[in-house]
Amino acid sequence: MAAKNTQVLMKQHPKGGVTEQDFEIVEREIPKPGPDQVLVRNIYLSLDPYMRGRMDPVRSYAAHLHPGDLMIGGTVGEVIESNVPSLPKGTYVNGMLGWQEYGVAKANELRVLDPKVAPISTALGVLGMPGCTAHYGLMEIGQPKPGETVVVSAASGAVGSVVGQIAKIKGCRVVGIAGGKAKCDYVVTELGFDACIDYKAGDMHAAFKAATPERVDVYFENVGGEIMEMVFGRLNSFARVAICGLIAQYNGQPYPFTGMRHVLVNRAKVQGFIISEHMSYWPGAITEMGGWIKEGKLKYREDIADGLRNAPQAFIGLLSGRNFGKQLVRIGPEKL
Repeated sequence: MAAKNTQVLMKQHPKGGVTEQDFEIVEREIPKPGPDQVLVRNIYLSLDPYMRGRMDPVRSYAAHLHPGDLMIGGTVGEVIESNVPSLPKGTYVNGMLGWQEYGVAKANELRVLDPKVAPISTALGVLGMPGCTAHYGLMEIGQPKPGETVVVSAASGAVGSVVGQIAKIKGCRVVGIAGGKAKCDYVVTELGFDACIDYKAGDMHAAFKAATPERVDVYFENVGGEIMEMVFGRLNSFARVAICGLIAQYNGQPYPFTGMRHVLVNRAKVQGFIISEHMSYWPGAITEMGGWIKEGKLKYREDIADGLRNAPQAFIGLLSGRNFGKQLVRIGPEKL
């Protein structure tokens, strides 16, 4: 075992875009598990856009971080010391242990993983929070019907890629929006989307209009800003919009959104949601998506940065769209 526990802290609240100077890397003593606790050696760390919001000192759905706090984040790891009979040494678990090599947790704070069912990394992606976010937002809020047009922004990302594939399984026409030819080619040729708009390629508005001849019935929003404005202008009557994220606006750039007229005229339903408030939904969604993976109907892609010390740089890349697939950090080997 390592002599120290490497951690990444938020050094200061970002002023605009996140920089590496907003983080501090420290080494502390490896914690000892108390009664009814286990010590986990983290193997993978999930990087997600919601973390940017938690770095700002503003009111939100969850408490914000303070300077000196450990960066929050989902992890997958191995139990290496246990005071819980149901979680013996060697058990793989998923929890919220943050940006650190080692963490302690109680049994009710962890999800046990079976590496024979799927790679343990998927518990942070397609069979974890991003996948459940996609499933819930599309099925519960979007309520897609066969033949309808579903649009999803950040289409090659961990959430958007799953949204589009589920919509195809449900018999919909799916149009993605992503940044760059490689990402658009991926969601069309590999994931089976009907079309993908490259917002970096030129006249995004004309391309989007051509790709949605029957306009938009369901929109899964991950980005905000100009893209959201564009899609709202193509909504059908009684369209459904699931607001999952607004990554284009997370660095504090305001956007003068004027699309509420389209909501009124089209009698659209617009609903934001936070998947952590719907934990009872996860088991059913994970079971269904696991079946689709085995059947070859649901594919996923991971973008893995090596080393916890590279997490800040990988996170900055995620916020600017440099990642391709679910962004993970490999903290350590799966087997020592």
